[in-house]
Amino acid sequence: MNVIIIGAGIMGTTFATLAKQMAPDLDITILERLDSAGAGNSSAFWNAGTGHEANCELNYTPVDEEVISVEKALKIHAQFNVAKQFWAYLIKKGAIKDPGTFINQTRHCTIVSESAIEELRLRFKEMSAHHFFEHMRYSEDFDEIKSWIPYTMEERPRHEKMAATVIETGTDVNFGALTEQMAAHAVNDLGVKVEYGTHVKRVHRSPTGRWVIEAETKGEKVQHRADVLFVGAGGGAFPLLKRSHLPFRGRFAGFPVGGRFLRAPISEEQAQDYRAKTYGKAKVGAPPMSVPHLDLRVVDGKHYLLFGPFASFKPVLERGRGFFDYLTSIRLHDIPGLLNVALEHFPLVKYLVSESFKGEKSMFEELDSFAPGLSKKFDWKTVEAGQRVQIIKDGDLQMGTEILVSKDKTYGTLLGASPGASVSPEVMLRCLEQLIPAIFSRQEAQNTKNEIFPEEDLDTLINNPDRYREIRDAVNKQLGITRSGAQ
Repeated sequence: MNVIIIGAGIMGTTFATLAKQMAPDLDITILERLDSAGAGNSSAFWNAGTGHEANCELNYTPVDEEVISVEKALKIHAQFNVAKQFWAYLIKKGAIKDPGTFINQTRHCTIVSESAIEELRLRFKEMSAHHFFEHMRYSEDFDEIKSWIPYTMEERPRHEKMAATVIETGTDVNFGALTEQMAAHAVNDLGVKVEYGTHVKRVHRSPTGRWVIEAETKGEKVQHRADVLFVGAGGGAFPLLKRSHLPFRGRFAGFPVGGRFLRAPISEEQAQDYRAKTYGKAKVGAPPMSVPHLDLRVVDGKHYLLFGPFASFKPVLERGRGFFDYLTSIRLHDIPGLLNVALEHFPLVKYLVSESFKGEKSMFEELDSFAPGLSKKFDWKTVEAGQRVQIIKDGDLQMGTEILVSKDKTYGTLLGASPGASVSPEVMLRCLEQLIPAIFSRQEAQNTKNEIFPEEDLDTLINNPDRYREIRDAVNKQLGITRSGAQ
């Protein structure tokens, strides 16, 4: 079977690696617009690098009339546990030599001011009762919070009431480095082919039922044919879906959201002092991806602080592609849905537009509000984040991700942006199960799957504390994550 994957980011590369591990006879080719794997939204500074497992993100535990809902947090945490199983397998097999090249232990903290203390207290009570979060700690003590996240507290007035939670076993993940190493393994050890500098323009069915992929490689038109096509191209998946002539294409449109961060290099000693990712509470009307956070980042052995994100509205599908690409991806039947989103979510649109024009002075003011005096402590520069495209489905704005597979199981794609890279192995496993189910009828594939994922059932992880702890402790050991936080 000939399989073509569009996009060599974290999703496409994970899909290729999993598929080839479980079915070595598959002929797999990845087509990538850029010149290397993981160079788009997966690259180190085009995302915040948080290993999302719902430890610290308030938007994963919404509040409805003082009732904290933890269902989404439990699912995301379980998905991340499955992701860690896959990465631990790659290390065990020698595909990745050193886990420190892509994953580093980093405290996951949440901090709120007086108005949200009760919400955080309720969140802690609800979450810490579950085995996923049994090691979470809560404090309203100024000095204890300062010991966890000093840069947020050092110049803060002691009379200011704050509350915080901490989990010591959180992670910072360089998804670009992970993708690059995984792609090298897929090519050198598994026989996956990758064609870089190939911009796919259109996909359509041939009379024989195969997919025809029309592309440009270094200015020359090329064609590829596939029995099965998977599109993992981030925002670029939307126009390809529109041109696919699949019956469900009219239900979906894209809502682009950009962003910026403040970034500052720091020394290794300073990184040891602040080994944390600290999330606050989003402004009213802000999208979930705009929750302010101050993060330690480890990239290529160097240390940085990242603060943001500062959202923006940019009508482009991916960085490096223009407005015309987005415009030509819109169909007449999309316009009512786009107008509906603009009307129903007008505060969000207004927020994004106003954030787009925010200057450095205002950004520094927000940083100092989050961590008083920090804007003057380091040499901060503004950096662009990757472009995210949220789903508009049946006229409604969606904030998650969605796997789409055609009825004949020849076309699959992933739309949406959150929580994204952190849960890519679990999401790509589900996509593979739906798109090429015949693989899993083979005993060899089942054996390989069980070796890669000792426990991939989310319900078991959520409901069986002993099994979860067994898996958690084994993969954390392989990844260099310890309860004490010692590196």
